[in-house]
Amino acid sequence: MLGFIGRRLATGLLLAFTVVTGMFFFLMLTGSDPARGALGLYATEEQVAVKRAQLGLDRPVAQQYLDWLGHVARGDLGVSSAQNTDVMDLIVSRLPVTVSLALGAVLVAAVLGVVLGLLAATRPGTFDRALQVVMVLGFSLPNFWVAIILALIFAVRLGWFPATGYVHLGDSPSGWLWSITLPIIALSIGSIAAIAQQLRNSVITVNGQAYVRTLRSRGLSQRHILLVHVLRNASPPALTMLSLQFIAAMSGAAIIERVFGLQGIGAVAINASGNSDIPVIMGVLLFTVLVVVLVNLTVDILYAALNPKVRNA
Repeated sequence: MLGFIGRRLATGLLLAFTVVTGMFFFLMLTGSDPARGALGLYATEEQVAVKRAQLGLDRPVAQQYLDWLGHVARGDLGVSSAQNTDVMDLIVSRLPVTVSLALGAVLVAAVLGVVLGLLAATRPGTFDRALQVVMVLGFSLPNFWVAIILALIFAVRLGWFPATGYVHLGDSPSGWLWSITLPIIALSIGSIAAIAQQLRNSVITVNGQAYVRTLRSRGLSQRHILLVHVLRNASPPALTMLSLQFIAAMSGAAIIERVFGLQGIGAVAINASGNSDIPVIMGVLLFTVLVVVLVNLTVDILYAALNPKVRNA
């Protein structure tokens, strides 16, 4: 098992290195100018040249990359060229918002997706067809549109939830929960539908296998067979879908944060892109890629726990 985890971790870190390296050189090839982004459109060419020298942008691209990589290896993501603040501090300060949204959305999607998927698989007929329609609608609705509708109805019209803003968990647990409820619902709608649909199909497939019929012939209850045997063998595809939905939630949180006025990592990335703030863009990218690697590693470990044959892959 340790060897399996080591191989998966090494593969993930190699992927992270490849992605961030490619993105660094891609940003340099786009011709974006962090010095101009920091000073504004009305700065003179002399001022821009001085700023470029201060930021080290007058050096060869390969040297800039090696310097950045060396600082990252020491845990230093550099300084924002636009805000003149430490990139690590900037990301850490905005991290609770995005993590709260992503984890909350995935938790809600996992619970409701499993429940709806099992109900759809075990109740064929009208109930299953009705859930199918709901799943398709949930999967097809854009999350930003859902966010706007939720904000208009439950925040603006009814006043049940705040329309904008984020309350830190340490300041007020109830205020924190109230501030992220609508964003989490908007972010999880599509994930609920995707997980439920995947689990439904997997459960139906596993239910038709010979060993399940054998278990029924031995007199085991349908609930025991479903929750202990069928769900265990039907869960791997749903786990894959869950990991994909978490990654999608991390990226989709940027739009939801804009709708509800939340200052998370998504807002940081959007502002950095507008200012050509390469240190911040690279810092957010590195963080996102490492999260993807960690999520995939967790799913691989769960796969290996459910199916020991996977450990030799």
